[in-house]
Amino acid sequence: MKATPPLPSLPRPSVPLLSYVTSTIGRKTLVAITGLMLFGFVIMHLAGNLLIYQGPAALNEYAAFLKSKPAVVWAGRIGLLGALSVHLWGTLSLAARNRSARPVGYRMRRTIVSTLSSRTMVLTGFTILAFVVYHLLHFTVGVTHPDHHALVEATATGTRHDVFAMVVAGFREPVVASIYIVAQVMLAVHLSHGVASTVQTLGFNHPTFTPLVKRGGITVAVLLALGNGSIPIAVLAGWIGGNA
Repeated sequence: MKATPPLPSLPRPSVPLLSYVTSTIGRKTLVAITGLMLFGFVIMHLAGNLLIYQGPAALNEYAAFLKSKPAVVWAGRIGLLGALSVHLWGTLSLAARNRSARPVGYRMRRTIVSTLSSRTMVLTGFTILAFVVYHLLHFTVGVTHPDHHALVEATATGTRHDVFAMVVAGFREPVVASIYIVAQVMLAVHLSHGVASTVQTLGFNHPTFTPLVKRGGITVAVLLALGNGSIPIAVLAGWIGGNA
């Protein structure tokens, strides 16, 4: 008696969106889009930070305004957390995929041409991530320096959190100021390469405009580092909060 031949296995139905997200180009696109979102936030964050040069009233009023909009602030935080998570997942999964697919025969050439940039992005990325955690614990939650976070300012209606005095007190400590300055340098390096990669990934390639966009990205990255890094330097030099 003949054995019944096995039935052919049916192909599993694929989900187009899931297949795209898990593909290399899909992950690169997600990294690029979330990178742009985080890039935009850094620019807006700097705009708020620079209010410190206008004095305590300007910065504290801005902080009080944000505190009066908890729904907007929390929606932004959740969105940023999601963007950061996707960005981190995409970057690490792509790095792991590249390592597993790298031919041994091209090891030296690839290390010289491209792997150094990739390793720098991962290193600067994790440095920035560690800094963000410290920054939140310092100025947002008040865990690392509770004495800084407990500072208050008297107003006509009572008291409010004195963000200006908190920043000044924090950056008067050279170690804290140094951490922020180094983090801004790392951010500039990360963004300088990241903007160029984003332009290429999203297909905005043009022989005339692409180099301009890349140089513009580097310029903005440097300006962001100078803007944010100038604040701890100004505090240490006594230009901000000299009599606080």
